[in-house]
Amino acid sequence: MTKEEFVLYLHKIGAIKFGEFKLKSGITSPFYIDLRLAVSYPELMDGMAKMIIEKIEGKKFDLVTGIPYTALPVASIVSSYLKVPLIFVRKEEKAYGTKRLIEGVYKENDTVLIIDDVVTTGESKIEVANIFRNANLNVKDIVVLVDRSYNAKEFLREHSLTLSSIISMDEVLSILRKNDLIEDRLIDEVKVFIKRSMEEERRPTLKERMFKIKNPITRKLIELMEAKSTNLCLSLDKETSKEFFEVLDKTSDKIAVLKTHIDVISDFSLDFVTKLKERSEKDGFIILEDRKFADIGNTVRKQYQGGIYRISMWSHLVTVHTIAGPSILDGLFGNLSEERGAVLLAKMSSKDNLITDDYTRRTIEIGERYPERVSGFVGFGENKVEIKELRRKIRDDFLLFMPGVSLTSKSDSLGQRYVTPVEAVRGGADIIIVGRGIYGDDKPGTMAEEFRREAWEAKLKNEI
Repeated sequence: MTKEEFVLYLHKIGAIKFGEFKLKSGITSPFYIDLRLAVSYPELMDGMAKMIIEKIEGKKFDLVTGIPYTALPVASIVSSYLKVPLIFVRKEEKAYGTKRLIEGVYKENDTVLIIDDVVTTGESKIEVANIFRNANLNVKDIVVLVDRSYNAKEFLREHSLTLSSIISMDEVLSILRKNDLIEDRLIDEVKVFIKRSMEEERRPTLKERMFKIKNPITRKLIELMEAKSTNLCLSLDKETSKEFFEVLDKTSDKIAVLKTHIDVISDFSLDFVTKLKERSEKDGFIILEDRKFADIGNTVRKQYQGGIYRISMWSHLVTVHTIAGPSILDGLFGNLSEERGAVLLAKMSSKDNLITDDYTRRTIEIGERYPERVSGFVGFGENKVEIKELRRKIRDDFLLFMPGVSLTSKSDSLGQRYVTPVEAVRGGADIIIVGRGIYGDDKPGTMAEEFRREAWEAKLKNEI
């Protein structure tokens, strides 16, 4: 099968689409290559497998894999033709039986060739490659049928991965134009999109994003951040009122957000929250109660608005798990007149947590459906690249709160992982969350200022 035959076949079966399509990366694209349809056309499947075999000639590998679901059938054909074993990564790790994430027979240090249908940013390829690498398998080469990216090859090279493709999007457009199957206007639109989607553009400043934001607490928070020159959130987990306010006295002028775990205060009383509200108004910071609500609507309403803590009375923002579905937001805020908001947990910083990429994506989608009630997302990345990948999936009208930030440590004995303030903010975090690195120090005020300075300077560099 030639490239032209391949493109014309895809066009004939409706696999090349133009319109508006939201991709896994979070980008909205004016076109979509839907190779899932190919599984119903044996001639096309056979032709794609043979093109891949020709492309990978000379490469050394012990195993073949296809990224589920689209590429797995064609990888199976390649495996059969070459007599090379096939393995694959499950979408979700099995909760029963062998509980495997990788299916098939392999041994340590085997080399895996990854096959996929399309590459846009390269992020999903890195996710799969890392799964294999964590299982002590080698991954060097990735081959895709269609490269619709601007610079995924360079991006993947940074992760020691070599990308090969059967055909580029420029070639697809050229073949369609040659056969009078696309207008020049649409070709220009697609090419501009591809170039812009992967360019390292300056992100909008907080002030520039203000007009898009619908949650009033988020707007108030940005005003405070700009007025105080700080993007620091202090997670203050002292266990007595006295210790709590002693640290707050030394740090309140350095922070934009104060994150509390109200149920760790051993001598809690309503006087405590009355004093906390007064300090919030006097010193200018937003209160975020890290309650992590995760129940049905009726229950969370009682937990939030009632009980001994009366959280809705004094906390501007609360953290929320989306495991119970979007109705949890209606339960929390449906009958409130006060300006309040949620920060949804999209990705945690604790090692081996059970939040998957799909859960993260669906959490972000829920937030996008409730822009008046959702201020942003808590999300973690182990490095600048991972944080950028996460930030790209989040719209500009939401804030990214980054936990696991430390000046030095990379992990602790309880499974917490860390990045530096500069890595977090340069990657795309709007607010860094710091706890023990400040309140656990003998000089919390000095440490808060150091975190504030590093994070704010990184924020200013992002805006140049």
